[in-house]
Amino acid sequence: MPEPVRRVFGKAAPLEMDDVDTDQIIPAQFLKVLTRKGLGKYLFYRWRYDENGRPREGFILDRPEFRDSVILVAGRNFGIGSSRENAVWALMDFGIKCVIASSFGDIFYGNSVKNGLLCIRLDDETVRRLRVEASKGNLTLDIDVESEMIRLPSGEVLRFRLEPNVKSWLLEGLDEIEATFRDHGEKIREYEAKMKSFKIPRRAVLPTE
Repeated sequence: MPEPVRRVFGKAAPLEMDDVDTDQIIPAQFLKVLTRKGLGKYLFYRWRYDENGRPREGFILDRPEFRDSVILVAGRNFGIGSSRENAVWALMDFGIKCVIASSFGDIFYGNSVKNGLLCIRLDDETVRRLRVEASKGNLTLDIDVESEMIRLPSGEVLRFRLEPNVKSWLLEGLDEIEATFRDHGEKIREYEAKMKSFKIPRRAVLPTE
């Protein structure tokens, strides 16, 4: 069950790329990792490490001024590609709590919602402007999910919109299954109570001669 997401506050890091797919977020060879914990070290692996596993210099999230970032300001079509939920897990294990972009891959967006990763869509120009500010290394954003507002250090307020069901799930810390039981639990229980049992009775064991 995901943790409720009501507010995200912290430093923003810019990712100056469009069309970032899930294989770039976490390469396929790391999908065999069976737990979510520890996936963060494989985040953007091919950009952060060379073919021998040695760290590359200069990747944005490894620079000292961005190592404590909790917000990633990306470009268009973030999270396109395969349906691997591990991409969301890797971001969250690394410490990312919110991704801001002008658009997202549909499956990635759905996986983010049910895991409690806040994804915010803003127009291209606003996203570009946030990346420029974030590149200075000291941009902190205060994001209020309930009011759907982003407060900048300058006092400027940006508005965003979440789908009503997405907003509800984030605020309450629900995934699709839990939301279904919340909204339709009584009817589900009533239906199950009326169902006939399909348990096969154990056959009588005849005594041996």
